[in-house]
Amino acid sequence: MTFHCRRCGNCCRGAGFVRLSAAEITAISVYLGLDELRFIEQFTRLAPDRGALALIDQPDESCIFLEEREGAPTCLIEPVKPRQCRDFPLVWNFPGWERVCAAGKDEQKKS
Repeated sequence: MTFHCRRCGNCCRGAGFVRLSAAEITAISVYLGLDELRFIEQFTRLAPDRGALALIDQPDESCIFLEEREGAPTCLIEPVKPRQCRDFPLVWNFPGWERVCAAGKDEQKKS
């Protein structure tokens, strides 16, 4: 499948969690100009399986780093976003992802 992200931000909204590796914690911390402990305290939670840290959500369940700018969804950590985010939907996805993803909807129309 060919996939061209349309940057709709829909994959960054809704329930779920984004696991973070130690290297990702370091990279995001440096990018934000925070020491790692401050980043962990401010932006992470324990993943449900207790095997890793995950990003916290905004009250509406959107990713904490998703922000609307000039009417468009923007990832505030785009250059250092976690692998889980970069790999969607080609490496992993969720049932029905095509219905919420603008590019997925385009792919369905071509089929």
